[in-house]
Amino acid sequence: MTKTLSGPSGLISRRGLMLAAGAAGLLPRAALAQAKVAAANLIKPGTLVMSMNPTLPPLQFVDDRGQLQGMRWELGNEIAKSLGLTPEYVRIEFAAMVPGLAAKRWDMINTGIFWTEERSKLMYMVPYERAAVSFLAARGNPLKIEKWEDLAGKAVSVELGGIEERRTREVDGMLKAKGLAGIDIRTFNNFAESFQALRAGQVQAATAIDATAMFMQTRGDFTRAVAGLFPQVATFAFANKALAEAVVGALNDLKKSGYYDTLFDKYGVLKIEGSTFKIEGPGPA
Repeated sequence: MTKTLSGPSGLISRRGLMLAAGAAGLLPRAALAQAKVAAANLIKPGTLVMSMNPTLPPLQFVDDRGQLQGMRWELGNEIAKSLGLTPEYVRIEFAAMVPGLAAKRWDMINTGIFWTEERSKLMYMVPYERAAVSFLAARGNPLKIEKWEDLAGKAVSVELGGIEERRTREVDGMLKAKGLAGIDIRTFNNFAESFQALRAGQVQAATAIDATAMFMQTRGDFTRAVAGLFPQVATFAFANKALAEAVVGALNDLKKSGYYDTLFDKYGVLKIEGSTFKIEGPGPA
């Protein structure tokens, strides 16, 4: 009986060794992932889990088939590929992204989160694009909103919790400082809801970043009434420094290969100043 059992056992062992050897030869990307990003630095081994709120075409949005699309989605995929990882996305409202990162629900915030000194102390932030704030008006701009002062007394919709809300509140303060009426700021869970409020006539303007505002205007949805306010850098954000550094390396490789420039030119997005990427700010204490 012992002899009978040892025979199959030996056979299984040899087959296991052969399968393992074959897998090692067929899966070089797994080895690459181990070399560039240790499993301890990821919430799921072999996978780059990214949070995204896909409500900002053409940068991040969902197409008619329910599939993620956009510049940031393409760039996230290419970064994962460069690191030998499988990209995975968690669709979530912006307000939940920073707490979710701290709770290790995802490895990376991929939604163009703007750099601020305060945020740079909570996360490792890697600038990769430049953007400014625009105000959209109804198609044709019937109220003739042409400068930020024209927003006095207007109802303006904006996504809750992002830099766009902060900048809208700054404009509100600027108006009041000039003795003008402030803005009736109405916050929504995401940009899709904010834009719908403008489309339905519930507000007179909506805040967005320049690239999205231009996309909406080109598509014929709205008119980009005011553009180029508060230009600053957008970033990827991480809780793990080693992973942030690995993504910096991937971005520098994509810059050298020409992929970064080609992608940004395709979408008309402003590139960072300088030729290399780096973590900006101290990161978590």
